Amino acid sequence: MSPDDARELAADEGLDLVEISPTADPPVCKITDFGKFKYSLQKRESESRRKQKVIDVKEVKFRPNTDTHDYQTKLKNVTRFLDNGDKVKITMRFRGREMAHQELGRELLDRVASDISEFGKIEANPAMDGRQMCMVIAPAK
Repeated sequence: MSPDDARELAADEGLDLVEISPTADPPVCKITDFGKFKYSLQKRESESRRKQKVIDVKEVKFRPNTDTHDYQTKLKNVTRFLDNGDKVKITMRFRGREMAHQELGRELLDRVASDISEFGKIEANPAMDGRQMCMVIAPAK
């Protein structure tokens, strides 16, 4: 149907000619109420936004000399975050002379990675960023 005939037909019915698929050859149009069409598009978008899972990045901070009980508590928090479906950024902070013993921090981060291997996988390996060493862990599917 020619575009002029379609516009005329839509005007006779008191509706609008709405282009549904402009990239198709020939373009696909529909005779409908434009306000109702926009409303249904808006509802569809809001519904898809509501069904999305937003992944947060939680952060847990360690120090090279974190004691065993503190380590267990922080590890419990990491596993809880991973169970909730959030990514976890583990930060090892070095102060003063601790910078000379970065291998202690890396060992602790490796220990964390091995302890939570069943709950998540390492997304970013430990890397130095100024005075802190960071590692990102994503939840396991």
